[in-house]
Amino acid sequence: MRRRHRLAARGSRCPPPAARQAGRSAVIGSTQAFERTLVVAPHPDDEVLGAGGTMAALTQAGCSVFVAVVTTGKAPDFDMRQVTTVREECARAHEKLGVRETLWLDQPAARLSEVAHVELNAALSGVVDAVRPGALVLPFVGDIHMDHQLTFLSGLVAARPHGPKFPPLVLAYETLSETNWNAPYLSPSFQPNYFVDISSTIDLKLDAMAAFSSQVRSFPHERSIEALEALAVMRGVTVGCAAAEAFVLLRNVINFELA
Repeated sequence: MRRRHRLAARGSRCPPPAARQAGRSAVIGSTQAFERTLVVAPHPDDEVLGAGGTMAALTQAGCSVFVAVVTTGKAPDFDMRQVTTVREECARAHEKLGVRETLWLDQPAARLSEVAHVELNAALSGVVDAVRPGALVLPFVGDIHMDHQLTFLSGLVAARPHGPKFPPLVLAYETLSETNWNAPYLSPSFQPNYFVDISSTIDLKLDAMAAFSSQVRSFPHERSIEALEALAVMRGVTVGCAAAEAFVLLRNVINFELA
């Protein structure tokens, strides 16, 4: 049995997300962009692995978090009973994190490369248009899984700064067992430059991942709860926090205006 995480009690030097305060000047497109956040997951559980602590922190702060799950397992590649199980696990995990809405795009899992790029672009663009997020959180382009790479590319297409409404903040998260398996020097490496303190929500992240009981493995497998906690601690101490999630900042448009 894993020990409960005690890092939150120690405090942290990392500041929490800024809250909107009426009548004061605000930086639109930085922390306030998170007020409506869309996290895109190639497969259910990727969003928890990469951004579960951030999602929990945002919902606790009163922000609205949406998750778009791009693919669904389909026969004969997947046992449909297992597909149903994973979707139920996803619902429980998202409830723990306070997700406002889960959107299923139902593209074929592990066969996304067979879907016309224009169709995936349209599917993700439709979600971005519907949600109108201030922050868009994507998988990393260098992940070894082709579904992740294609989701990243179509996510950027959906986030193009055309017209008055587009996500001012775009981040890419790391997925344990995908991001770390890319080919060194041959594919893009994950070099984080944006960190979110999750000292107070690490337990929620781990509990949400534990809800995916069919996907969690025993330590020292990298999809173990212990490995996920270790990564959060390692990312945290590099920026003076007890635990953190790391991202690559792709875009941050800042517009100074009165709230």
